[in-house]
Amino acid sequence: MYESLGLDLEPRQAAILLGLILGLAFGGLAEVTRFCFRRAVAGPKGERGSAAAVWLTALAAAVVGVQIAVSRGLISFDDHRFLSADLPWLAIALGGLMFGAGMVLTRGCVSRLTVLAGSGNLRAVLVLVTFAIVAHATLKGVLAPIRTTLGSVTVPLGSAALPGPAVIWVALVVAVAAFAVWRYTTSKRDIALGLLIGLVAVAGWVGTGFVLYDDFDPIAFESLSFTLPSAETLFWGVASTAVPAGFGTGLIGGVLVGALALSLISGRFAWQSFESPAQTGRYLSGAVLMGVGGVLAGGCTVGAGLSGVPTLSVAALLAIFSIGVGGIVTARFIGDGSSSTAAATATPQGLPAE
Repeated sequence: MYESLGLDLEPRQAAILLGLILGLAFGGLAEVTRFCFRRAVAGPKGERGSAAAVWLTALAAAVVGVQIAVSRGLISFDDHRFLSADLPWLAIALGGLMFGAGMVLTRGCVSRLTVLAGSGNLRAVLVLVTFAIVAHATLKGVLAPIRTTLGSVTVPLGSAALPGPAVIWVALVVAVAAFAVWRYTTSKRDIALGLLIGLVAVAGWVGTGFVLYDDFDPIAFESLSFTLPSAETLFWGVASTAVPAGFGTGLIGGVLVGALALSLISGRFAWQSFESPAQTGRYLSGAVLMGVGGVLAGGCTVGAGLSGVPTLSVAALLAIFSIGVGGIVTARFIGDGSSSTAAATATPQGLPAE
């Protein structure tokens, strides 16, 4: 379709622009709603329900939108890694547990920390840089043997997609989201914005897989994610002549700018930093766990969750389930999120990032 648009841009350049636009939208919407999977599974008790309602609303919108696009033949995931016939179950499960533990230690998943970085949180900035370095080392550096060894443990699947008609899974996700909204949420604004966040994920898939599709100059078929884009953005920043920018680079830049703009407009922008060496160590430990875990799991809470689950992939579902379990277990072990006043009563090394 891209040729018919008549744009004076190469598909890769257009992908960067698309990533920037979607990043601006996600950054602004996530800043306003405090969109975060960690809050939904391991946040203070008084916030978990409402956070889960917003997150599930976004997921439901993404599932419905992506499956409509698939049913109409606009996009197909047949050759995508999410639907690989050999499931690297050990890497995904272990990586998900590590990522879940890491997001509790840093008091935010990577997408939330990117938003916080744009809002003046220097703790989040350090975590993101560390995360990106470790993720890159796991992809292509000294930690790559861990990825290849664990990734070689696979189980063959007759179908890499969830069994049964897609409409059943779509209806199930929508029903769960509707129940969460009915049970926990009082903010119609946040629910509406959650729907828009889900549609941003849909726009990513349709944009890269249909609108910008070009047989002669193909680009990566992707949507919202933060693991690989964070690594690519960091190394593009320090070696742009050797590492080209792509959709993910535009996305990260857009999220930072979008969050910055909304936080300034709303008066929520505030410089924040570490309170003690112990707190710094906790956050750096979490960053390392998320860096390795995000690569092993095949994505973060947004990449494998919000963007991956709508593909109805068994791998994506296993990843987000493992992340949730890792977050819940870690939060209970270290005593995070035990009450709605946890943020107010925590010691300095446990101060929230949000």
